[in-house]
Amino acid sequence: MGSTGYTCIRRTFCSFNILIWLCGSGFLAIGVWLHFAFPGYATLLPDHAVLSADCMFITIGVISFVIAFFGCCGSWFQSRCFLVIYFTLVVLLFLSEFLLGSLAFVFRGGIGRMLTQELKYGIEKHYNVSDRGGFLTPSVASIWDNLQVDLQCCGVSSYEDWYDISAWPGERWVPQSCCRSQYNSLFSEGSGDELANVDCRKAGNPALLWDKSCGQILQMWFVQRLHIVGTVVLVIGFLQLFGLISSMLLFCTVKHKRSSKTYKSYSPTVDTTLNRNGTSATYMDD
Repeated sequence: MGSTGYTCIRRTFCSFNILIWLCGSGFLAIGVWLHFAFPGYATLLPDHAVLSADCMFITIGVISFVIAFFGCCGSWFQSRCFLVIYFTLVVLLFLSEFLLGSLAFVFRGGIGRMLTQELKYGIEKHYNVSDRGGFLTPSVASIWDNLQVDLQCCGVSSYEDWYDISAWPGERWVPQSCCRSQYNSLFSEGSGDELANVDCRKAGNPALLWDKSCGQILQMWFVQRLHIVGTVVLVIGFLQLFGLISSMLLFCTVKHKRSSKTYKSYSPTVDTTLNRNGTSATYMDD
């Protein structure tokens, strides 16, 4: 490989890792912001807070930042040590993704039941109708109410998930956000329907509530967007493959880099000719 080809690969690899580094920094910043600005999301899954959005963004940001750091250093300083570390980390990341994806597929039923139970537990223990939080720091009650109004759903599995929670112990009530718009006190003014004057959340009448659960709505939303998930997975796989190939090309070329900054592939014929003429070739191994 000539010096032009080596320089092209080196610059492309360095630019690629700088882009990944910037993206990782962005994910990390978003995760930290979510952690401090939206602490209520962590209590949606109280026993598995690591699965919350802020922890996911922070984890992705840190992994991308560290891997891209070694890639940039390996390219900039032309260090085989950094390139080997980069290659190893990418391989380990790929194997981890494959293992986690396989386990998630095999145990998808158990994972779904676990998440459902966790969400129900969060409703039971952390929903406080009087705690609305703020615009930048919404509470669990505010998050659930906005979710149910936007998706027109009630509860995780059914409206009965709201029965006998810590906010109203011993009562078979639901939040106001579970009520259909025409029976919700926020929308019923001027309505001629007799049921519009009934306190929907305490009436115990399922006909006044949204008929679908939030778990069902979210599952349908995810299934309808599986093609997006597949595209993201393919893009991530392509980026990892590109990083592996380019890092190994740099590693093999740096191994035979001349100290004069002129890059050539190692050739036994050239080496024999140089030794026959009494000329020594100096190679620098990082």
